[in-house]
Amino acid sequence: MVVAPGVFSPIVAQLAERAGFNAIYFSGGGFANLLGMPDLGVSTLTEVSEATRRIIYVSELPLIVDVDTGFGEAVNVIRTVRELGAAGAAAAQIEDQVMPKRCGHLEGKEVVETDEMLKKLISAREANKSDIVLIARTDARAVEGFDSAVERAKAYLKAGAEVIFPEALESREEFREFRKKVKAPLLANMTEFGKTPYMSASEFDQMGYNIVIFPMTPFRAMLKSVKMALEVLKRTGTQKGILKDLMTRSEIYDVIDYYRYEQTDKRAMETARRLDTADTA
Repeated sequence: MVVAPGVFSPIVAQLAERAGFNAIYFSGGGFANLLGMPDLGVSTLTEVSEATRRIIYVSELPLIVDVDTGFGEAVNVIRTVRELGAAGAAAAQIEDQVMPKRCGHLEGKEVVETDEMLKKLISAREANKSDIVLIARTDARAVEGFDSAVERAKAYLKAGAEVIFPEALESREEFREFRKKVKAPLLANMTEFGKTPYMSASEFDQMGYNIVIFPMTPFRAMLKSVKMALEVLKRTGTQKGILKDLMTRSEIYDVIDYYRYEQTDKRAMETARRLDTADTA
């Protein structure tokens, strides 16, 4: 069972690694919100691939990257998969929504024709030179019904998907039924304030799901904390009353491995001085 919390910046990935998780998830919605924009597919491939590189640079954990609808049509998906492979992503998640896509737990979303999604997955498979795990997300449950989501999942597997992500299932019974009908690794989304009832990772594990993501939990926690701190600072003109809620300088330095950088610099300077002395002699 892989449990992957959502990360939206490199230091959050480092915190997830230190917390003991065995994988992390880059949420397209969380990243768009971090940029101050809605989750409507407005982020670009350049932005997402660069953010992916920055996260992978500081974390050893496998990173699942949400690429929304693949940043365009099938030909765009080819470049998306290649860019993520070059960045070092472990998995790419592509969904079958019509652009502009929406959060999977909101009303008003639409799905593309099955053939269009199959074309994207076939293109992704052929472009995949880095063994990225291809995750196909279907939003059909809310648009066409549960049975359609199952049938799409089976078709997506034939086109090259390795993991199926049934978005916005609405009950434990639906999750169990989907597990029975789709013979492949499955990913469950345990987001907040959505259509899916709250279930623990162990519950999903018992139902036979292979991956569970908590895509927005850290982001929402961060926003709530920042909002509180700013309100206190504006109201009181001091941070003294919330020091207990702040991470200390030494705690941050520990997360980012500050002292290793410092020691590396010190050793390099000592070596440089020895070399300079030897040359002078």
